[in-house]
Amino acid sequence: MMPKLALLIDGDNIGPQLIAPLWKHVVSIGMPNVQRVYRDWSRGPDWKEVLLKYALQPVHQFNYAPGKNATDIAMVIDALDLAQTELYDGFCLASSDSDFTPLAIRLRQRGLKVYGFGEGKTPTAFQQACDRFIILTSPPKTKVA
Repeated sequence: MMPKLALLIDGDNIGPQLIAPLWKHVVSIGMPNVQRVYRDWSRGPDWKEVLLKYALQPVHQFNYAPGKNATDIAMVIDALDLAQTELYDGFCLASSDSDFTPLAIRLRQRGLKVYGFGEGKTPTAFQQACDRFIILTSPPKTKVA
């Protein structure tokens, strides 16, 4: 039986162009039963096509003050709530942000597997806090001649 996973994506940090490679890795690990993307949906790139293609649930979070990241906090709160349900074998955290390091550590302390995903710029602290960390790269763009 495939592990049940919660896939939580920091959409302020991971762009829609990284979802296809992310999805490929996640489904090779287990079955994502929760698939959420957290961001301020009032700004930034258009995600609609990607959200529909991968059945991702958009979670909207305004930033209440400049320089503060309410999106990260919302994602952490949801992760801890989901961990309390004991319905998941592991968590897939997609972000290139070191702010999720304490979350990865806490989830592992609860006996859950943590799979991290991010770009090559992801700080070592977050990478090391995960059981496994996978570097995501955008698929090459095709040029029309």
